Amino acid sequence: MSAQTEIKKPSVKVGLTKQGVAILQSLFITLVVVLEILVRHGVGAISGVAICIATIGSVRFGRLGTEYVSAATAPLAFAFAAIIGITAVDGLHFSKLGVDLVAALASAAPYLLLSATYGWLNFLKSRRTKRSAVTK
Repeated sequence: MSAQTEIKKPSVKVGLTKQGVAILQSLFITLVVVLEILVRHGVGAISGVAICIATIGSVRFGRLGTEYVSAATAPLAFAFAAIIGITAVDGLHFSKLGVDLVAALASAAPYLLLSATYGWLNFLKSRRTKRSAVTK
């Protein structure tokens, strides 16, 4: 009276998981931003290109279902890295930290907008294709 159960093989999916995407983006952006702040004493095009590369790379190398994480992590990782880098260079002076953080966000704004637009459009496209596949 024992019921036989099927043993399913685990599906091997290629690509980064959600945690892998978040860690990869955070480490890459933090490394580039902190190095640029240490060398140039500010954020510029190098950090912006790193943000775009991290977003494109996470969309390209992430598994299905990681689109939300790839879109949301890059701006958060940039803000965290800017705070860490500015604090490392200037020390913990709250008034200077606020001004430098706003300046860093302003100088990287075009790149943040470009990468966020790409990430969120990719997320919405994948969500739409999932929804249309379910209804068929």
